[in-house]
Amino acid sequence: MFAFPSPVRKSLRLIAQALVPHWRFSSSIAGQSIRPLHRSGLALATVGTLAACAPVDTAIDRSGPRVDIAAPVPVALLVPRGSGNSSDDILAQSLENAARLAISDLGDVVIDLRVYSTAGSAATAQQVAQQAVADGAKIILGPVYGENANAAAVAVAASGVNVLAFSNNTSIAGGNLFILGPTFENTANRLTDYASQQGKGRTVVVYSDDVAGRAGRAAIESALARSGGTAVGSVAHEFSQSGVTRAIPQIVSAVRSGNADSVFITADTAGALPLLTQLLPEAGITPQATQYIGLTRWDIPSQTMDLPGVQGGWFALPDPALTAGFRSRYEAAYGAGPHPIGGLAYDGIAAIGALISSGGSDALSRGSLTQGAGFQGVSGVFRLRPDGTNERGLAVAEIRNRQVVIIDPAPRAFGRAGF
Repeated sequence: MFAFPSPVRKSLRLIAQALVPHWRFSSSIAGQSIRPLHRSGLALATVGTLAACAPVDTAIDRSGPRVDIAAPVPVALLVPRGSGNSSDDILAQSLENAARLAISDLGDVVIDLRVYSTAGSAATAQQVAQQAVADGAKIILGPVYGENANAAAVAVAASGVNVLAFSNNTSIAGGNLFILGPTFENTANRLTDYASQQGKGRTVVVYSDDVAGRAGRAAIESALARSGGTAVGSVAHEFSQSGVTRAIPQIVSAVRSGNADSVFITADTAGALPLLTQLLPEAGITPQATQYIGLTRWDIPSQTMDLPGVQGGWFALPDPALTAGFRSRYEAAYGAGPHPIGGLAYDGIAAIGALISSGGSDALSRGSLTQGAGFQGVSGVFRLRPDGTNERGLAVAEIRNRQVVIIDPAPRAFGRAGF
């Protein structure tokens, strides 16, 4: 554990307090029934905005279950309800709420949503996925956790039914399993592209010496190679105060010897970010001279933006206007804000509805799901890739005077700047 020095202790106490409501969705909606949707000027989407971004590519891979688009289409939603963990039940309700909110925006497209509880268990996820297919589901939305999603997809692979999981674990993606969660690769690509355009492509990668940190480092280094940037150094740190302190001289040496113009950090606010951004300037690597870039959100929780060391730092985030619109719409419908990943359920239904609206009996095949034009989701444009991962339109933001300032807007379509 970190034993942080006194200059950052107060800020970290505030951050720790803020992390709880951010990651633990308000219990006020746990267990509540679905309330009628309020139609108003807050409406985020209509059937027009849910349509695929361009005509569906019909060239390849039409395998999969046949869909009768003239009848209600059975869609299974797998949620982690019943695990015994109240946070799973809250998440499950938020995902279901968001899915039903999306269904209400589909116009003439009718989806028969059937909700199955996985209890947060891979074995149960496997069983209910098989049951969902036996019940007639043409596609599965969820589950959340990577192991559960993998088990569900393997269980129904022979049927040709595709699974759109809420995971962000790229290692499980492929075959009939697609992940909807934001990925390190997507974020790293967006930020390295922008950094290279701004002359900040000579980068030292600073990563935590754990599974997530190493995955982040690999994503950044791959993105740098793709964007024309250069990884001039790579420095690991342990998850401890002493580990970060020991890494500082190595980072300084890598920046100076490699003539780096940026430092790309994988750590988040709950990890080493506060200490790194305190100690690096003290060691002479200031954000004014060497651009700090973050692989994680530096605006969550909001107290992170009060840290002196993150001022001027860059990070990526979904389209803020669309995200705010979804939150307002959800709150109007259900009386509380969505879980941080609740919007993924809306996005899944949006994609399914768009394909049903513009497709035929093969609307939910692998080829249809991976059509290149993508879909409009509640946080921006996104598309599913043939390898089972996803690509999302992200904005680049900078922290200035403890506020988020968008310095490069999120693209609203593929093929434009930002991709």
